[in-house]
Amino acid sequence: MLRNLLGLRHLARRTISTASRRQFENKVPEKQKLFQEDNGIPVHLKGGIADALLYRATMILTVGGTAYAIYQLAVASFPKKQD
Repeated sequence: MLRNLLGLRHLARRTISTASRRQFENKVPEKQKLFQEDNGIPVHLKGGIADALLYRATMILTVGGTAYAIYQLAVASFPKKQD
């Protein structure tokens, strides 16, 4: 029993240890060069195809929502006739 507890303690200490941390490459300078480059593209589209798709989806939802709100305002402003 005591041997199991000591083994568990050793295992817990080994897995929480910071010695086996994975090192990541710093990609900030590359991203800074990409976004600071003067190529005529707006900064919100410099991230690539994903940014362009998100931008277009946002614009479609915005225009669609505005049109729907105006439609609902028009429907609400003209009450139905009472027969």
